[in-house]
Formats: sequence, C-alpha cells, structure tokens
Amino acid sequence: MKDDIEKVTEEKEGKEEKEKDKDVISHGKQASKLSSAKQTIKSLGPGIITGAADDDPSGIATFSQAGAQFGFGMLWMALFQYPMMTVIQEICARIGLVTGNGLGGVFKKKYSKKVVLPFAGLLIIANTINIGADIAAMGASVRLLVPQIPVFITTLSFALFIIGSEIIIPYKKYVKILKYTTLSLFAYVITAIIVGGSWSQILVSSIIPHIEIKPEFATMFVAIVGTSISPYLFFWQASEEAEEEVAKKKIKEIGKGNPKISKKEIKLMRTDIATGIAFAELIVWTIIITTAGSLHSHGVTDIQSAEQAAKALEPLVKTFPHAGEISKAIFAFGIVGTGLLAIPVLAGSSGYALAGTFGWKQGLNKRFKQAKVFYLVIAASTAIGLVMNFVNIDPIKALIYTAVINGITAVPILFAVMKISNDKNILKENTNGRISNIVGWLTFVVMSVSVVIMFFTWSSQ
Repeated sequence: MKDDIEKVTEEKEGKEEKEKDKDVISHGKQASKLSSAKQTIKSLGPGIITGAADDDPSGIATFSQAGAQFGFGMLWMALFQYPMMTVIQEICARIGLVTGNGLGGVFKKKYSKKVVLPFAGLLIIANTINIGADIAAMGASVRLLVPQIPVFITTLSFALFIIGSEIIIPYKKYVKILKYTTLSLFAYVITAIIVGGSWSQILVSSIIPHIEIKPEFATMFVAIVGTSISPYLFFWQASEEAEEEVAKKKIKEIGKGNPKISKKEIKLMRTDIATGIAFAELIVWTIIITTAGSLHSHGVTDIQSAEQAAKALEPLVKTFPHAGEISKAIFAFGIVGTGLLAIPVLAGSSGYALAGTFGWKQGLNKRFKQAKVFYLVIAASTAIGLVMNFVNIDPIKALIYTAVINGITAVPILFAVMKISNDKNILKENTNGRISNIVGWLTFVVMSVSVVIMFFTWSSQ
C-alpha cells in the first residue's frame, strides 16, 4: 500500500515538473518573440523616414489634386506603385548597406565625372525647386491660421529652423524627431473612413486601372509617379543605410567600405523598407479617397489654393462648430509636419550626392566642423529654395510641377541605379535577384513611357 502511495506521489511530482518545464519553455518563447518584435521595431528607421518623406507637401498637393480632378479614377495607383517603390528603395538601401557608400560615391566608382555630375546636377535642381515649393506651402498653410503674419517671415523662420536642426541636433535624436512628425498624416486616414462613399466602388477603383489618354491625366500620372519614386529618395536611402552603419560603428565613415553584411541585416532592412512604403501608400490611398469624397463629389475639381485643399479635411470635424477653422489647423499641421520631415531629406540628399561625387566628408552623424562642405551644401540648397518664394509662384501649382520634374529626372538616374545593382564588382553576391530585376526594369520602362506620353499629349494639343 505504501509503495502504491509513493508511486502515485512520484508520478504526480513528475507531471508537475513537466508542467513547470513547459511553462518555462512557453515563457521563453514568448520572451524571445517579444525581444524579436522589439528588435524589429527598433530597427525601423531610414525606411520609415523615406516613406513618410515621400508624402511631403508636394505629394499631399499632388494626391489631393488627383482626387479632386479624377475622383476615384487614380486610386489604383497606390497599390500599383507599392511593389515598384519597395523594390527600388530596397535596391538603393542594399547599395548603401553593402558598399558603405551613398549613390554619389558609387556612381563615381562606376562612371566618370562627366556622367556623374549631370546626375548630381539634375538631382540638385529638382531638389531645390522641391524645397522652394515645400517651404511656400508651409508658409501658405500657416497663413491660413494667422493671416496677420507676413509669408516671408514664416518661410524664413522655417528655413532657418531646418538648417539649424540638421547642423546642431545629433543624428540619433534628429531621427527620433523625424519619426514623430509622420503622425500628422493620420488625419487623412480618419477622414477617408468618415467620408467613405461606395466602398465597393472604392475597392474596384483600387484594383482595376483607369486610363485616360489626355494631357491632364498623363501629367497627373507622371506627377504621382514622380513624387513617389523620386531621385532624392534614392540618394537619401542609400546614404542613410550607410549612416546607420556608422552609427552602429561597423564602419568609420561613409565611403570607407563596409564589412560583409549578414542576411539578418538585409532582412531587417527589407522589413524597414516594406513598412515605410506601405505607410506612404496608405496615405496616398486615403488622401485620394478624402479629396474625391470631399471635393470632387461636390464639384471642386481643381485645387487652386491651400484653403481649398484644407476643405478636404472638413468631414473630420463636421460635428464641431467652426469646422472650417479646425480643418485648416489640421491641414496646416500636416503640411508643416511633413515639410519639416521632407525638406531635410531633400537638402540632405543633395549634400550626400555632391559629397559622394567629389569625395568630401559627409554624414549627419558628423559635426559641422568635421563635414563643413556637406553641411554648406545642405544650407545653400535650403536657402536657394527659400529665395524662390520671393518670386510670384502659385504654391499648389508649384508643388505639382515639382512632382512632374521629379518624374522626368528619375528616369536616367533609375537606369544607372539598375545597372549598379547588377554589378558583381560592386555588390558581390548581393546583386539583384530575378524579382528585383523584373520589377526594377519594369519601373524604369513605366516611368520612361509615361514621360514620353506626357510630352506627346502636350505637343498634340
């Protein structure tokens, strides 16, 4: 009897120990998953910033005009662009990660200066015009709220603040600030849900392409592609991946080479890119829905001012009195927030491009004394963009024209990026795979053909 009792007790204790072991293993797996999730979230940086910078004032104006002018007609472009944007930005990121260099420096190694300088020149011209248009939009947005303040004071203040921030604020803190400015874009997500409409029609329009062979449609197509797949994002992405390696102390400085990159780092980079671009395209989709539902459906098919663009957000606050004033505030916050994010990216990509081309010291992790010329290029690019605001230019039209210029400029630079990404002398075993090549070259063809069609439709008017 005693033996039976002892046997039962031992079996019971054995089961309890097994249960404890299972709990330990289960908690260990949960902790491991939590740690992995935290590491993934922590790794999100350049890709998220790139995605948010893609929805800059120029992008907001372009997508708003597309929704107002064509309703849901161009909604499909958000989904259509996602694989193209993701692949192109991943290629640029991989170039920066593997070489420890920006595109300017890599171009210099593969091509002569006679080829590289025009690329850098095209980029800087497009960036400077974009900066000028973005600053103008920020000034116009503030004027919606405080019309008593002269525009030149607000635009000058923004320019000085941006230049000072890039020079003074340490890189790690600067990145954190840039991440938080993206929250302003969620106003469009909420408004899109409120505006709604026929969700079956929205779903169909999001999947099935709608094409019109006329100048307005062709121009808007190039503008949307141009503001989404922009040259400045190519240069920024590559340099920021290299900058991250400097921050992790894996390389001494940009342009000094990089040790072998692990598959895990490539995977984290791709997650970062995919997440950032998904966020960008979600915003594109919701802006078009918002303006189509708020403006196009009410007969407003041409946005001519910041005030008109702000009206798209009125449904967000329609239950409040003075909804117009509140929607203006939300719109202004969105434009200013994305402008503060995008202009440093624009100016920074100009600095990276020239520094890489001429072999100057570069990097936002360096102090002004360590990379004077790099920071002077950033300051000059922003300052020249500011000066453009003293010419009588319509801010909304300037933003859309800027997107078109980016679309045209992207074509030759994209060709060079694709050639480099298949060069084994530069990327070794990290050259493009089959999918990257198919999507990358398809993107080049789509952008090239769309620019040709745009010019053809213009000339046939």
